[in-house]
Amino acid sequence: MSRERDDLIRTIWNDLYTQSSDLRTCEASISKVFALLRNCFESGGSVFICGNGGSASDAEHIAGELVKPCALSRPVTDDFAAELRLRGDDGYLATHLARGLSITPLVSQAALLTAIANDQGGDLIFAQQVMAYVGPPDILWALSTSGSSRNVVLAARTARAKGAGVVSFTGPVSGPLGELSDEVVATPGSDTPHIQHYHQRVYHAVCLALEAHFYA
Repeated sequence: MSRERDDLIRTIWNDLYTQSSDLRTCEASISKVFALLRNCFESGGSVFICGNGGSASDAEHIAGELVKPCALSRPVTDDFAAELRLRGDDGYLATHLARGLSITPLVSQAALLTAIANDQGGDLIFAQQVMAYVGPPDILWALSTSGSSRNVVLAARTARAKGAGVVSFTGPVSGPLGELSDEVVATPGSDTPHIQHYHQRVYHAVCLALEAHFYA
């Protein structure tokens, strides 16, 4: 099974670089981000994601790929199915639930986001959530095409102060966000849509590789 899993992960990376050869300049950093996220989950940590605009949509998209099945089935374990039966499950939950990875977008709670913006400041909408939720061995996954989005940078600074890891996706200029990151994937791209296109290609591959590692 381990060999099949490794072959699948290798195929995922090969497909990424075959379809987007200009991302080979980021190959080492992509591999490092994958390893950091993998290690976080293996250590029982959670990943929290933030970004603005299209990157906020990407944050929710990433969660959708990892909390539930993406390309592989992730059946619950026999032990968990037995626990469900002890609590009255007739097989519905055991059949339909899937294992998932603990990943939370920080962009989705309108009441909380507006409360923070109103009471503390709009630039703190992510940092305050990091303050409440994040600590070692968690990771903040920060998305900013410019590498300088203030609310994302403040979240990264807060995460580092709390002892959590930070990985980031930026454009060619990683800016202050890159300086706060354990690893940064600084993709090519001459404008925001172009950079976001590369981000999507990379995070799809990273999500597929994580799913393969844990569930293949």
